[in-house]
Amino acid sequence: MKLCYVTDRQALSGPRSEDCRTLLERIREAGEAGIDWIQVRERDLAARELADLVRAALGRLPGSSLLIVNDRVDIALATGAGGVHLGERSLSARDVKRFVSARNVDERFRVGVSTHSLASALEAEQARADYVFFGPVFPTPSKAAYGAPQGLERLREVCRQIALPVVAIGGITTENASACLRAGAAGIAAIRLFQEARNLTELVGQLRNSEQS
Repeated sequence: MKLCYVTDRQALSGPRSEDCRTLLERIREAGEAGIDWIQVRERDLAARELADLVRAALGRLPGSSLLIVNDRVDIALATGAGGVHLGERSLSARDVKRFVSARNVDERFRVGVSTHSLASALEAEQARADYVFFGPVFPTPSKAAYGAPQGLERLREVCRQIALPVVAIGGITTENASACLRAGAAGIAAIRLFQEARNLTELVGQLRNSEQS
């Protein structure tokens, strides 16, 4: 099971002037706890600020963790990040893969896409994305703009219909994570689950154990 922490530094506690430092500490903790992917999703930062944040985060992560930049292909490549995550309205995964290939980037560089329907998941697969996020599976404030939750049955349908790894997102908890895996998901992604955890090592252990249930 892949575990992905999606960042949101503005939701972290602490002085506003220290939000990046607080986030970097959380990223370090996430990597040490064994979270597989860290997706830096800080849309309000200017390009230079985001690049500085990504470089600093890379310096705090163990080699086993992959850092993925939300949407900004240029920054992902310039900083040596492990991948880029695209929205449904971002650049096409096909165009990004072509762009990356032309620059002889490490073949392990991943291109993922957020999807909210079977049609968009199929489109991402045809565009040769490496994985997709699908959701929101359960109710969650951060995904309310995408409408009602998709539910486990739609997640199951997407997992059956495409060969790509499907990562479930939206309202994921320790209680429902295993249901996503039983529906066919290759992993889970979350903001609050990881960001608000008091003990990330313990949380990761619970999630890994749920994989066996």
